[in-house]
Amino acid sequence: MTFIQPMAACLTAAGKGKPLMVFISKAIPMARKRKIPADHTAFAGLPVQMVTLDKGAATVAVHVSGTLSSDTVPLICLAGYHRNMSDFTQFRTLYHHGAGTKQPLVLLDLRGRGRSSDRADKKEYGSPRDARDVGDVANALGIERAVFLGQGYGGQVSMLLGSQRPGLVAGMVLVDIGPVTDSRGLVRLRQNVQHIESLRGTGAVSQGFRRMLQGDYPGANDTHVQILMGRSHYLDKRGRARPLYDPRLITALEAFHHDDVLVAQWQYFDALARVPLMLMRTQLTDQVRRDTFDQMTKRRPDARVFSIQGQGSPALFDQLDEVQAVAQFVAEIERS
Repeated sequence: MTFIQPMAACLTAAGKGKPLMVFISKAIPMARKRKIPADHTAFAGLPVQMVTLDKGAATVAVHVSGTLSSDTVPLICLAGYHRNMSDFTQFRTLYHHGAGTKQPLVLLDLRGRGRSSDRADKKEYGSPRDARDVGDVANALGIERAVFLGQGYGGQVSMLLGSQRPGLVAGMVLVDIGPVTDSRGLVRLRQNVQHIESLRGTGAVSQGFRRMLQGDYPGANDTHVQILMGRSHYLDKRGRARPLYDPRLITALEAFHHDDVLVAQWQYFDALARVPLMLMRTQLTDQVRRDTFDQMTKRRPDARVFSIQGQGSPALFDQLDEVQAVAQFVAEIERS
């Protein structure tokens, strides 16, 4: 049985006549293995449990902070397209210790990212399958209702989950994502990581990351650059940058060009009409255009709106005010 879902990316280019991410469901093949250093610094403060999916054929890495119970509404955070839960490292600290919330926090790596297993077939990558996995992980953890915070592609998965499992979604925080994906961001991502992974030597790689990140984080110093580098790559013994994700995620972006106009997916956004919504956008992002974000706020005048200044994607969530805003949003949903 073959599924073709329009939300598969928001990665479908208008006029190209075919979706980029099509997945085929037949017999369940075993997941591919990917090497990640056991002592990788970015994951040091994020111990995980592995949730088994697809009858034991795959595993998803999950970090739970706080205590899950039927009396609380957890916040489940999903990172961007090729990224992992380490993007929420500072968010996790500020959420519990800065904002002082006791609500549980769940971080997970989508398949092919971080410490989760890769998909056996690259054609299986896509937001419909990822959304299903998130729902299955929630079931495994006994979560009946949750607020979802999705950055970039993680927000896309969250919106699709709202259609697949509306009873599971108690609220949603969308960060740098909307129903219209900016093709420029996809092209820049592909070009940047391909350049970084072509470099040789620790110094060259560090300098490459510094140039790549300066547009999104103009105030980042060398220490900060090293931290951010470790959230997407590690250095092998030869000083080359190795990805903390399945490289096939990047090769899937080769079909896109700067001037592509991607198919809008407003139906998934509009399906959230009765879901409490918070819309966040970083000042320097190239993932969602300003006019798209403005249209989202017009369609949902009741949504909370928050702008994160001086940063691009992904949002670092390293300032207390933005984390407090999310914590208050979750607390109000739980009280209601």
